[in-house]
Amino acid sequence: MSRARKQAVGEQFDLFLPYIADLNFRDQREMMERPFFSLAKSKRIKPIDYNSPDGKLWVHVSANPDYGMATIWDADILIYCASMLADMARRGQNDIPRKLHIMPYDLLRAIGRPTTGRAYELLGQALDRLVSTTIKTNIRAENRREATFSWLDGWTQLVDERTERSKGMTLELSNWFYEGVLMKGGVLAIDRAYFSISGGRERWLYKVARKHAGGAGGGGFAISMPVLFEKSGAEGAYRRFKFELLKLAEKNALPGYELVVEQSARGEPLLRMLRNDAKGEGLTVSAEDIAEGRSAFEQLAGNAMAGEGATTEQAEKVSSRKPPEPVKPPRDEEEVLVDARSLIKSTVAGLSDAATRGFMTDDTIELLRRECPGWDLYNLHAEFEAWVNASAERSPVNWQKAFIGWVKRHHEKHRHELRG
Repeated sequence: MSRARKQAVGEQFDLFLPYIADLNFRDQREMMERPFFSLAKSKRIKPIDYNSPDGKLWVHVSANPDYGMATIWDADILIYCASMLADMARRGQNDIPRKLHIMPYDLLRAIGRPTTGRAYELLGQALDRLVSTTIKTNIRAENRREATFSWLDGWTQLVDERTERSKGMTLELSNWFYEGVLMKGGVLAIDRAYFSISGGRERWLYKVARKHAGGAGGGGFAISMPVLFEKSGAEGAYRRFKFELLKLAEKNALPGYELVVEQSARGEPLLRMLRNDAKGEGLTVSAEDIAEGRSAFEQLAGNAMAGEGATTEQAEKVSSRKPPEPVKPPRDEEEVLVDARSLIKSTVAGLSDAATRGFMTDDTIELLRRECPGWDLYNLHAEFEAWVNASAERSPVNWQKAFIGWVKRHHEKHRHELRG
């Protein structure tokens, strides 16, 4: 994939999309539900392979080795484009274009990014990833077995032919994305506060909560950690993923949503997401959202009640057998919120330490590389696990602290063996 072309334009060139300060942001519905993007800021080359629990839908995302996979931060550009398209449709505009003319300054301001020289450079890199990442899926493949596309078919820098000054850029949207935004019910409103979320997994979790819990009623939406892991497309071990989500539930900082950890009969925790408009800038949940949430619950409940025909994901989603319905009077609602916060603290306290067993957290790795440099920490961790398992009396209450202490003692005893 190539860098953007520079195209000279005349003085009368009219930029199609002015900056709209009060733009209502929209995200494409299907992109919020399936794993289409890398959740890491580091370069990802490993593909994403996802199959829905019922085996009907699949997604394969592959990265260009030169640019890496498009990230969930790069997807902010697509949210901006989807919002523009949705706004045009709302205003009844005919012939909505698939090639958008935008000003980078307006785009960066709209999605909460700085407008420094470095920011423009990073924008170019993000656009390259959106062009070079390849998606294959049977979602909306119509009569074909699969659809293959990139998020952008291309992008071009526009330069005034007389002054050679920039006059913005054009972004050519893929047909799959363009049609998905403009189809009926193709987009959902998102909170402007979304753009201030810094973590990749936290951003992704907001999308899941908005998609599934936004119109689910007072009962919210519950899903098991293993199913969430599969839906995320995240790299790394499930144990690490669960630990990070438990920490996000403890933090409970998603705009517009409460996160509650619940135990399930299967042993793995469930994460329940409940709408709380007091935490966000405020979104209107439409009648369509509510109807969709109730319809989805009834379908899942019917499949789960059918016994062998129910999938793991479906069974977990309806494990509580609580249909989405409006909350009861304010007094009960307050009690529910208080109970939710208490449950988070009590449940996470018991699960977090157990969830950190058997691997090193990023904080542990960073500390040990700083204080005990020169060692292969993964080999030392394997030795530590063998040491712990050799005696029933060695059961660390806090795995990370125990491992850090073990490595420090090892370093003090054997650092003379390291090569200078």
